[in-house]
Amino acid sequence: MGGFFGAVSKRDCVLDIFFGVDYHSHLGTRRGGMVVYDQKDGFQRQIHNIENTPFRTKFEKDISKFHGASGMGCISDTDPQPLLVRSHLGLFAITTVGIINNADELVSRYFERQGSQFMAMSSGAVNATELTAALINQKGSLVEGIRYAQEAIDGSATILVLTADGILAARDALGRLPVLIGKNEDGCCVSFESFAYHKLGYADAYELGPREIVRVTAEGWETLSPPGEKMRICAFLWTYYGYPNSNYEGVNVEVMRYRNGEIMARDEIARGQLPKVDYVAGVPDSGVPHAIGFANRSGKSFARPFIKYTPTWPRSFMPSNQNVRNQVAKMKQIPVPELIEGKKLLFVDDSIVRGTQLRETIEFLYGCGAEEVHMRSACPPIMYGCKYLNFSRSNSAMELLARSTIQKLEGDDGQQHLDEYADCSTQRGQCLLKTICESMGFSSLGYQSLEGLLEAIGIDREKICTYCWTGKE
Repeated sequence: MGGFFGAVSKRDCVLDIFFGVDYHSHLGTRRGGMVVYDQKDGFQRQIHNIENTPFRTKFEKDISKFHGASGMGCISDTDPQPLLVRSHLGLFAITTVGIINNADELVSRYFERQGSQFMAMSSGAVNATELTAALINQKGSLVEGIRYAQEAIDGSATILVLTADGILAARDALGRLPVLIGKNEDGCCVSFESFAYHKLGYADAYELGPREIVRVTAEGWETLSPPGEKMRICAFLWTYYGYPNSNYEGVNVEVMRYRNGEIMARDEIARGQLPKVDYVAGVPDSGVPHAIGFANRSGKSFARPFIKYTPTWPRSFMPSNQNVRNQVAKMKQIPVPELIEGKKLLFVDDSIVRGTQLRETIEFLYGCGAEEVHMRSACPPIMYGCKYLNFSRSNSAMELLARSTIQKLEGDDGQQHLDEYADCSTQRGQCLLKTICESMGFSSLGYQSLEGLLEAIGIDREKICTYCWTGKE
């Protein structure tokens, strides 16, 4: 995934950008970058690797050198950025969030037309943000170029461009990710997460529509290219990615998660399938609010049978060595024996993707003396790797727990019946649940239905992307 924050002000806004970007650290773990513009001294830029050290720590020494009344920064799970670009459109900085599935095709097409070159990374791939800039530079203006890039890219691209005149912000073509504008007495900001600018004293001002392009200045914002009518915002923003304090399309993340858990419990009670358990718990961290909603509706006590120890390892996936990462994941799980030994527990997780860490968690709980461990997923079985963002991206769909289980059950024939397997009320759906329970060691397993998830989000269902579950765009 990735996150971004930019600001244009009547005063120096380096600290706003620094803290605003840092508040997006939950969205990425590889690279962090900042670029600031000063009318006298021009652009100042820095990029750091944040795989083992958080953004804030990496950039604390840099902010004393930065100065300017406009700028932006990003947290990236992919390539180093923001980039500085000089072309016939002038000198500008650019940062992007998204995925370009047809990158090789676009690069080849660019070579045929321009006879130019790209800086290649060690893998030989082209930096996606550099490729986006190259697409933009094929047109006569930044706005025309951004529109062209949005049309040419198969995948998604949310784009921020910093110039001497302010920030151009463009939401991806189908609005899969949010772009929000905040305003205070000194200027405006543009952000992925709304809570980031709330903490900095900005108030909600505007939310871009799909494909919309706006210019943000210290005085306000203006639409340079109107929004499109079709939207497909990612449902995982609410179930997993989004920070609890944030709002997308007017729906708060934490409130949605409570409601989602309540709907899961409501439907399970209606089916007469609610197990007798001592406690309902959430798999930390994003599973916790779903579990609170489930506990409230089911009447079961909520508890935290194990706690994550995060002061020194805030993110379990930080170490580059896989063996170290696995060991850190185990070291972080601190049990509360009084809430585990001899207890029947029901856990709610935000989703079940590959199931690797979840399997280790279950083994850990049984090793601590749990009598039963029931598992619930706050979303339906994931059947497809995401083509648009970084969630559930896989080299093969068979890396996904649901798909690999179906393959074991019926081979290639089973892949023709994914809709049935995704529906837990069907014979195939029940067979999927039973098989996963046996392989993972769950006492029982339940998935939120797609209908229940969409109900919990509560906006027009045609505006929500459900590709991970349905394979339909």
